[in-house]
Amino acid sequence: MSIYMFWPIALAVFSDIFYQICAKSTPETLNPFASLTVTYLVGAAVSAGIFFLTSGGQNLLTACRDVNWTAFVLGLAIVGLEAGSIYMYKVGWNMNSGYIVKAGLLAVALIITGYFLYKEDVTMTKAAGAAVCLFGLYLINK
Repeated sequence: MSIYMFWPIALAVFSDIFYQICAKSTPETLNPFASLTVTYLVGAAVSAGIFFLTSGGQNLLTACRDVNWTAFVLGLAIVGLEAGSIYMYKVGWNMNSGYIVKAGLLAVALIITGYFLYKEDVTMTKAAGAAVCLFGLYLINK
């Protein structure tokens, strides 16, 4: 595997660390959706800026004509993901267990989703990994 395969993973991990710190540090008295409004305004500005830096002079509105339903559903999914994370911490989950529980359940759900939507193989290794995830969730919550 090329080193270029790992930079997106490193970016996602690095970003997720800050994401979880920010989600857990959101003030208890702040409505999470007020916070998310500011978050998305910052995200939109950063995304637009990076678009202009990487697009080779392409017009943003012209580029958006190729947007399909996935951008809209992804927006809804991101709101649910972020609100769920903020509320997860508001109701008392610790960072070292709440995220792991969420990630373990997600791993199992994505194996099932990949199988049914994309006809991805579910090997014995993947099934064993899912079983280990579920056992780990049991141990974390014991």
